[in-house]
Amino acid sequence: MNDLDALLTQATADFAAAPTAAELENAKARFLGKAGRVTELLKGLGKLGVDEKKTRGAEINQLKARIESALNARREALAAAELEAQLEAQALDVTLPGRARGMGGLHPVSRAIERIEAIFGSMGFDVAEGPEIETDWMSFTALNNPENHPARSMQDTFYVDMKDAEGLWLNLRPHTSPMQVRYAKAHAARHAGADPMPEIRVIAPGRTYRVDSDATHSPMFHQCEGLWIGEHISFKDLKVVFTDFLRRFFEDDGIETRFRPSYFPFTEPSAEIDMAFGSGPLKGKWLELAGSGQVHPNVVRNYGLDPERYIGFAFGMGPDRLAMLRYGVSDLRMFFENDLRFLYQFR
Repeated sequence: MNDLDALLTQATADFAAAPTAAELENAKARFLGKAGRVTELLKGLGKLGVDEKKTRGAEINQLKARIESALNARREALAAAELEAQLEAQALDVTLPGRARGMGGLHPVSRAIERIEAIFGSMGFDVAEGPEIETDWMSFTALNNPENHPARSMQDTFYVDMKDAEGLWLNLRPHTSPMQVRYAKAHAARHAGADPMPEIRVIAPGRTYRVDSDATHSPMFHQCEGLWIGEHISFKDLKVVFTDFLRRFFEDDGIETRFRPSYFPFTEPSAEIDMAFGSGPLKGKWLELAGSGQVHPNVVRNYGLDPERYIGFAFGMGPDRLAMLRYGVSDLRMFFENDLRFLYQFR
């Protein structure tokens, strides 16, 4: 065995004896590094004659290639062994049942809103949508709220650090009435010249914001307002529509409603709507459920309509409260705490 064969044997043995990748790289440096034994052999070629240098150089290069081949083979063996150990440590029992992906579901308030939209939709009501950041005119002035009305104060309304064209602060809408205003104005403009104008029949569900928080109130809550404007729309229509809605929403034909005189700047006359279930644990107990009234002439005028000709009613209710009553939830905050133990009951 010549010196080159002996060097190959030694290199192969050192590579095979390296238990880790790091020690294998140390062994590589001893043979193929800048000061390695093969490198030293190549440096010594300068002392040889031309013919001997050519022969010796070819032998050394062949040796280098065989050592590199042995090195790569050991690298692959170490990588395969590491992978095998990892697979063994992380082995899966494929006989176990699979983990099914959990199924989501609609939030109970979303269910209530969809139910409201479906019931009123069957009565011919459209569904209006609008921005949640509103102007002072849309939130208050158009609804006949005087400038000193408490709802405009910082205690009830969230304001945005931005002003409208009139220099008044924008606000997070405290009710969905601005959506009614926008819808009615667009409807009046679209049917300008029509005689008579087609009736306005719309509900406006959505998120609203007020500075309030307790078991039955939240800074963010949902509201659904309704509007029916025409030439001959009266309180009788309001009572029929709303009573029918409640009986269908709660699936209780024994539900009764009563109207108590109240005050709202945007309706005149105004009334609170109370409801009593016909069955169940709340049978016979009156619950305040909504505000309502005949739309104030100033508001009808702000719609772009003649209040001497077009009249109608409006109402406003809370889908959150309806959901609480329908599903037997005692604390409004449970809807918004994202507790999966609670929400999974409605899947």
